[in-house]
Amino acid sequence: MFDNLRARPLAFFHTLPMPCPYLPGKTERRLIADISSRRGQHAHDSLAKAGFRRTQHLTYRPACPGCNACHPVRVRCADFRWSRTFRKLLKRNSDLTGRPVQAIATREQYALFHAYQQGRHGDGEMAMMDFADYAEMIERSPIETYLIEYRDAAHRLLAIMLVDEQEDGLSAVYSYFDTEDPTRGFGTYMVLDLVQQATSRGLDYLYLGYWIPDCRKMSYKTKYKPYELLTPEGWVEASD
Repeated sequence: MFDNLRARPLAFFHTLPMPCPYLPGKTERRLIADISSRRGQHAHDSLAKAGFRRTQHLTYRPACPGCNACHPVRVRCADFRWSRTFRKLLKRNSDLTGRPVQAIATREQYALFHAYQQGRHGDGEMAMMDFADYAEMIERSPIETYLIEYRDAAHRLLAIMLVDEQEDGLSAVYSYFDTEDPTRGFGTYMVLDLVQQATSRGLDYLYLGYWIPDCRKMSYKTKYKPYELLTPEGWVEASD
């Protein structure tokens, strides 16, 4: 019975056109599917390899009219290039302990999330999210998902990464952190920590979502090398 369920196709839909949040003057549209069913859960890994991303119970990829600027990107972990800068950043944050916890929202997490949104993205939609919205983002996942909480020696919660498990790697879904000390480089540090975790578990890749060459907000995704981009010919190593 389950094999028949897996064989049935998912239903895909297009979202309504909206202004692109990354490229001025462009229109955003997404191809989406609900993966909360059993067949959706089984399809997730294949969809992720095909460039889809998960948000709550939905999987999506850009389907924007007249634009193909979004490039799915993943880091190849086994031969990751540990630069001097990366190693110094790991050392700078060596007082932190990252602990995987269940994807269950807490008020402590939300306080950090809200402060991050106000500090970094105060004019964005996520800055208006209340605790219930936050809990939906964290908890509504039909696949294996968890949080990593990063705390210092005083047990202060300073950073969080929401992570999806995939058969060939980990997916960095969303991260947020204390913005008061920029020297910590929490965003970069958490990506490096996930590279280490994937490598120690024998997983090949860390999926980072979409990279847009003309968007400065996305430029950080290509500093982790070697990385691969999804092209019409499949995943290929970037040559920059």
